[in-house]
Amino acid sequence: MAIVEITIIPVGTSSTSLSAYVANMQVVLAHTKEPISYQMTPMSTIIEGDLDDLFKVIRRLHELPFQNGAERVSTAIKIDDRRDQPSSMQQKMRSVESKLIL
Repeated sequence: MAIVEITIIPVGTSSTSLSAYVANMQVVLAHTKEPISYQMTPMSTIIEGDLDDLFKVIRRLHELPFQNGAERVSTAIKIDDRRDQPSSMQQKMRSVESKLIL
């Protein structure tokens, strides 16, 4: 299972606010047919699943701002594709938390 961090920035819009675009992206993720998990963060969205499924979802997400009036879109993608053992967003968080000494 791969984990992808995606940040999509519409350019050429009438506002500096991105919250409507982020909200539209979350709606698309909530209704996607691919078996993925996702988590919105203040700066990006994390999605996990089969890499082929993730690329399909990424394509739809990249196109979304164009469909909503953006004239240019900049998309940054970071992929963590670990194949030596199972990995997930939750597993990665548990691994770090188990090592925290506060």
